[in-house]
Parts: sequence; structure tokens; C-alpha cells
Amino acid sequence: MASSMINGAENLKLTCGKAPTGLVFLGSNFHGGCLPNKGIVSFGRISYVKTLAPRCNLAASRPASQPRFIQHKKEAFWFYRFLSIVYDHVINPGHWTEDMRDEALEPADLYDRKMRVVDVGGGTGFTTLGIVKHVDAKNVTILDQSPHQLAKAKLKEPLKECNIIEGDAEDLPIEYWPDPQRGIKEAYRVLKIGGIACVIGPVYPTFWLSRFFADMWMLFPKEEEYIAWFQKAGFKDVQLKRIGPKWYRGVRRHGLIMGCSVTGVKPLTGDSPLQLGPKAEDVEKPVNSFAFFLRFILGAIAATYFVIVPIYMWLKDRIVPKGMPI
Repeated sequence: MASSMINGAENLKLTCGKAPTGLVFLGSNFHGGCLPNKGIVSFGRISYVKTLAPRCNLAASRPASQPRFIQHKKEAFWFYRFLSIVYDHVINPGHWTEDMRDEALEPADLYDRKMRVVDVGGGTGFTTLGIVKHVDAKNVTILDQSPHQLAKAKLKEPLKECNIIEGDAEDLPIEYWPDPQRGIKEAYRVLKIGGIACVIGPVYPTFWLSRFFADMWMLFPKEEEYIAWFQKAGFKDVQLKRIGPKWYRGVRRHGLIMGCSVTGVKPLTGDSPLQLGPKAEDVEKPVNSFAFFLRFILGAIAATYFVIVPIYMWLKDRIVPKGMPI
């Protein structure tokens, strides 16, 4: 469910689809003009800011490189084929509310209506609706690998003037990425000096049952992992901002599908100093149909658990007196 926004990028390529003029620039013109001194790459979902690594007592998560049942792009394509039908009505109300979105976008510093924005992994356009509050829709591009999610975005009136592209930004992460460190490194590459990378994503649960289903479904990183990925990629001034539904009362033991917004500043021009080997995922490799179907079903069951959790937390908030922990 992470949404990625490009601001101040300088070298973005597309695997699929054709990039419109000025696609990757925010606050500047594609041909000529002055590039901004700062920009943002925000990926693609309680509220305070911590500088550098936050101290947390989270249980150890499975290694980021260990695949979950729905983590890679082929599984994600079919998962969102069905989830897109109810995404805006089921996922967003429980885990990615308008208040959370607006809080998460604050570090993006969307200060000019003429900025050029690319919302990578924009899905149904829910995050993009927050972006067009500050930036003219005609200057915003929504990019996603799911045509079914994008079909929902096209129906939203405020997004009618947005450029909508089906495809992935080359090597840029969407939600299902087997190597998050590579995605953060890629965010560094496409930014200009002084640009800001802002990753919005889930947080790892501490409750045992929630950990079990999180590890079945997709990658729920720990807060310390987000910070470490940024620092290893070369970012400076790394900060983490917690976000969550108000009725959770700050409780994070069950994990949140959208739980934190992490930002870092690119201090130098050029690529990241971090050197990595080949990508872990080969999307062209043939898959076993039975194994694929089994992984999809198990992953979908695990995802359903995180539809039930916010309902449970909402009921607790209604029952437990205000001011008492839940």
C-alpha cells in the first residue's frame, strides 16, 4: 500500500509506458529552467518526528529477503485485481485515512502549484488526492503496475487532469519488493542534491498473532530497518514520523498497514555510495501455477486479518473509556 512520489528527480526511467514531458521533475521544467534545491521521493504509508534511529523494543522480524506469500509483482497484480474493487472502502478507512495521508505528506513540502509530481505506485489515487490539494493536477503523474487500481483513479474527478501511466519506474519499489534496500538506493539515485526521499509504509507488529499474519502476507519492516536503509543508501538528516488511525490511541502492537513516514535528504550529487548485486526478483521467470495459486490464497487470507484488526481497535476505542490504554 505504499505510494511513491517523485519531486526533484533527475534520472528516472520507465520499464513500461511512455513518460510525458517533465514527468520526473517537480518544481522545474523538463527542458531548461532551474531545478529546485530540494525535492521528494515519497514511497508509495502518534504523529511525532524522531531524528535518526528511534528506540524500539520490537520482536525480530523475518529477514527482508525472505519472501512472503504476496510480495512480488505477479502476485501483487492479481491480488489488486480483486482488492481494487473494495480498496477505497475497506483498506483506506481502517489503515490509511485522510488525516494520516495529510500528516504523511507534510514532510513533502509541496509549496508550489506548478511543481511536477510523479506518484509511483499511486494505485487508486488516494494519496494523489492529497497531493493535488497543493499541486495542480495537470502537473501530476500517477504510475502503477495495476490497471485495475488505475481504473479507480481515473474515475476520481480531482484527478481527471493527471497523467496516468500503467507501468513501473525502473528499479523503483512498489509495495512488493524483495529488497527494500535497493529501493531506497534507487530513490537516492533519481533525486537531485538536497532532494528528500519520503517513504510511507507499514510497521512491524509486536503481538504474536499479528506478527504471524504479517510475515505470511508482505514485508512489515521495523522502524529501525527503515532508518538503516536510508543511512546505508547515503541519506542524511533521516527522520521518522509515526502515523496511525486516531482510534488506535497510539497503539502499535498489532501493526499498521500505513504506520510511518520516513524522510532523508540527499547530500551529494550522483548515485548512492552503496553497492549492491543483481536484483533478487526475476519477473520473467516461469512460475508453477499450483504453487502460485496456493501462495495467493494463503496471502489473501493473511491480508484479511488486517481488515479485521482496525474494526477490533475501533470497537475497543468505543468501549474503553478515554484516557485509558487499549
